[in-house]
Amino acid sequence: MTRDNINTTLVGIDIPSLSIVVPCHNEKEAFPRCLSTLSDILDNLITENKISKNSYIIFVDDGSRDNTWNLIEESSANNSYVQGVKLSRNCGHQRALMAGLSTVKTDISISIDADLQDDTRCILQMVEKYRQGNDIVYGVREDRSTDSTFKRGTANAFYKFMSLMGVNQIENHADYRLLSRRALESLMQFKEQNIYIRGMVPMIGYQSDKVFYSRNERLEGESKYPLKKMLALAIEGITSLTVTPLRLIAALGFLVSMLALIMSIYTLIQKLHGDVIEGWTSVMVSIFFLGGIQLLCLGVIGEYIGKIYLETKSRPKYFIEKLSGNDRS
Repeated sequence: MTRDNINTTLVGIDIPSLSIVVPCHNEKEAFPRCLSTLSDILDNLITENKISKNSYIIFVDDGSRDNTWNLIEESSANNSYVQGVKLSRNCGHQRALMAGLSTVKTDISISIDADLQDDTRCILQMVEKYRQGNDIVYGVREDRSTDSTFKRGTANAFYKFMSLMGVNQIENHADYRLLSRRALESLMQFKEQNIYIRGMVPMIGYQSDKVFYSRNERLEGESKYPLKKMLALAIEGITSLTVTPLRLIAALGFLVSMLALIMSIYTLIQKLHGDVIEGWTSVMVSIFFLGGIQLLCLGVIGEYIGKIYLETKSRPKYFIEKLSGNDRS
């Protein structure tokens, strides 16, 4: 069914089916509230004829070491809304999210984290934006008042740096978004091993909109994105979506070469005039400066070579060990 036909049927009788995809890693504390809240939201949306009765929630267990999967499996047996996807090992948030999205069979899907810090009231707004003709609806934070000063500063620096490096993404948007069926199918056509969904979705290019909200404080469990993981995510996004760092290295190499040429001419002139000042300080500074630049450049180039190596392997991004819910096994 084409997007135009979908819009036509929405005006008439048909109502879109919705799946909510929730990646989970060691979320036993947050899971009960998450399940209850999202189930209530589906109940209300179905009652208001905003979504169809065959809508559901997909919980993706990303190699949890606690009893998260047991809770998911138990809930899928008792709650008709719940479906579960268990990965064979911990693959990381982005791959777990892709694994959940790969099992979606509904007209639209919304991804949200299990801690429910993202405002769930935006789900209705997202559905409405979809019915207005948008294939992608981004959930965007309008303020960071609940963050610490350090986290607020590092987050702002993160988005500015990513933009400077040429990564096209929505500022203050994480992975809280709605995708239409055709947008999801387009996303699944990205075959790379190095995944940064926040940068991949804008590349799809379909009509999009935003909903704005204030993020809640985390009530249960611990944050799955400390500073170390945020830095790793930034590196993943930059090196998987843009070659700007390589171009900067080329520009830096040209600049250093020009400086070296100028210094060589200056040194030669001084030599001809017999005005040579001997000393080891300038030599040592030059050695350490150039050595540091070379190591930095080699590190960046090595990161790209490593990603090329992984891409050529074409290994599976994840393995689904088990499915549960709606007679799935």
